[in-house]
Amino acid sequence: MPRFSVVVPSHGAPGRLPDCLDSVLGQDFADVELIAVVSESDGLCASIVAARAELDPRVKVVHSPSDDGLPGARNAGISGAEGEFLLFLDGDDTLVPGALGLIDARLTECAEPDLLLFDHERVHWFDGSRGATLERLWEGAPAGTFTAEQHPALPDVLVPAWSGAYRRDFVARHELAFVPGMFTDTVWSALAALRAERITLLDRICLRHLLRRQGSRKRLPGAHHMDLLDQFDVLMRRAAQAAPSGTLLDRIFRQLVHEVLKTAASPWRLPNTASRRQFFRRATALYRQHRPAEHRRPAGSAGLRHALLASGSYPAFCVLRGSKNGLDRLSQKFGGRLGRLRRQHTQAYKNFLKRPVDENLAVFSSYWGRGYACNPAAVHAAARRLAPHIRTVFLVDDAAREIPDSAERVVIGSDRYWEVMATAKYTFNNVNFEMAVKKRPGTIHVQTQHGTPLKRMGVDQVEFPAAAAAAGPLGKLLQRVDRWDFNISSNHHSTEVWERAYPGSYESLDVGYPRNDAFYTSTAEDVATARRRLGVPEDRIAVLYAPTHRDYRTDFVPQLDLVAFCEALGEEFVVLLRAHHSYEGSAGLEGMVRSGALIDVTEHRSPEEVCLAADALVTDYSSIMFDYANLDRPIVVYADDWDVYRDTRGVYFDLLAGPPGAVARTQDELTRIFRGGEWEGEAAARLRGAFRERFCDFDDGLAAERVVRRVLLGEPAEDLPPVVPLGERVPAPAAVRGRVLHH
Repeated sequence: MPRFSVVVPSHGAPGRLPDCLDSVLGQDFADVELIAVVSESDGLCASIVAARAELDPRVKVVHSPSDDGLPGARNAGISGAEGEFLLFLDGDDTLVPGALGLIDARLTECAEPDLLLFDHERVHWFDGSRGATLERLWEGAPAGTFTAEQHPALPDVLVPAWSGAYRRDFVARHELAFVPGMFTDTVWSALAALRAERITLLDRICLRHLLRRQGSRKRLPGAHHMDLLDQFDVLMRRAAQAAPSGTLLDRIFRQLVHEVLKTAASPWRLPNTASRRQFFRRATALYRQHRPAEHRRPAGSAGLRHALLASGSYPAFCVLRGSKNGLDRLSQKFGGRLGRLRRQHTQAYKNFLKRPVDENLAVFSSYWGRGYACNPAAVHAAARRLAPHIRTVFLVDDAAREIPDSAERVVIGSDRYWEVMATAKYTFNNVNFEMAVKKRPGTIHVQTQHGTPLKRMGVDQVEFPAAAAAAGPLGKLLQRVDRWDFNISSNHHSTEVWERAYPGSYESLDVGYPRNDAFYTSTAEDVATARRRLGVPEDRIAVLYAPTHRDYRTDFVPQLDLVAFCEALGEEFVVLLRAHHSYEGSAGLEGMVRSGALIDVTEHRSPEEVCLAADALVTDYSSIMFDYANLDRPIVVYADDWDVYRDTRGVYFDLLAGPPGAVARTQDELTRIFRGGEWEGEAAARLRGAFRERFCDFDDGLAAERVVRRVLLGEPAEDLPPVVPLGERVPAPAAVRGRVLHH
């Protein structure tokens, strides 16, 4: 029997879950089993747990339906536990180093009590630690062990379940379980303290609890605040059954009433006037029903609020609330939104915003209007096929940009632009719309993304000045993130990164990148056509060179001497240069093109077509490697400045420790890799296979269809076409020049 069973519901926290699991498994005190509760609907978290379970036999996987929520997941974990003591962590919590050792020592010192409460710190997602949280419990606490009646700070309905260690046979004997609902910890923590015959405290921070940017649902507006009243009723009934003293019942009652009054005094928490009245009316009934005989109202304004609640005087309560800060809170909550609408910089946009939302209008944009490209273009093409009732607009920065006849061309900044941005039900973008564009209620915005992150993104850039300067003000970035309803991901790695880099309340669409569908739907003839269009000779091996952007440079300065590289490769090869779009028109790029040593494909509309035409890819740290890996063709990493790039831009993983193929650190090494055949050898193929397993897990040719069905047709996520296993996918064939290079 292990000493501790740590129950971790994993659903919905993929970005932080690895840290959570590792914080348990990495403890010096190793006599622990980790009960990871997974949901079949959350494949990413399940895969993260499965990976840990393969490496560590202390991980036990338990299943719980996602519909059962956090209470059901914890109860499932309790049922599967075998340890002497139970602990609970949320998927984005972490145990501090040495925590289990400290808890074990205190339990031993106090002769195995029923309940041990320890402190935690709340860690703001950006600002960091907030310090100890439960200091109120240590004030005046008895030494050793005690009962709740012997300590005036207990029971405390605000102590979270994950701030305690519970003897498992004590939990079983009293049939303690988490009740359904948002405020489930309220009942659990109070009843555990009431039932425990021996309680002890550990005045040490043992757990760090993440405060997400989008905030706890308990503090967000919504009908879920009605659940507080359900918990009020359940707890008071069960507390009375436990037959504690009248003093203990009154402590619980006072705390519950305080929380109810806070909600009633914060009208923004409930969606409308009718629900606020309903909340107050039911709270009055519960107050009258459960008020202990020993209860005496507090003095001052708190006592007046009690009296108004007891009498059901909602209008008078509103007056009292308004005389304090209630009206100010309302103004802050809703007045800013109206103020922003009044400050639109064009009168036309203000007028367009007054029109109803067009339920059948979708707007698409790529790279700030640079044309019909990337994931938005692929989703658009699928929408024309699967949702023909949707009228589509594609935004461009120049009227000369080429757009399919199936979409209306709209120039950014025109009156028509402001009209469609004000009225469209759906918007798709692979970057972000300008700050002047407002998110209207009922509209749906899909962030399609445009690459798999190797380099740091979003808020993760703040430690790297060059990257942070290029990204712009963090506050504005987060405002743009708040407009996202869906965020597309091409692999598990991206899903984890996006959650951390772009904290928000959007739904992650783990469906693959729509633009990469072409790598599985294209034929040999499509490949041949792409090569002819780009001017690739039939008898040449086409090597695509696609370096990434350097935040510390403004002009295109190739990391290698391309002229010399082309000459060294010889006539068997031809080099296609695709510089980062940030360098289009730069003097350095134009000079390289004028040399005539290569084929410039930088401004070619479709990078997918360029990839199809290429027999191999040479890149440094560009995300194109993740897309190109779908083709299962050779990739060579040219990493001459990896240390500088890593330290100035920041990266999420060590590319050189798990590359997609051969790695060169100098130009001579790069030339040798090609001249000697290492670029397409068996060792390179093995590396590429492992890389594909890690980063090509969602891309299978059906991504665009999944996006259309989920967003435009409203189909549930579980009804979308399942991802085709990697081994069953057939990438587009490489060009044949008298021999097959690979496959």
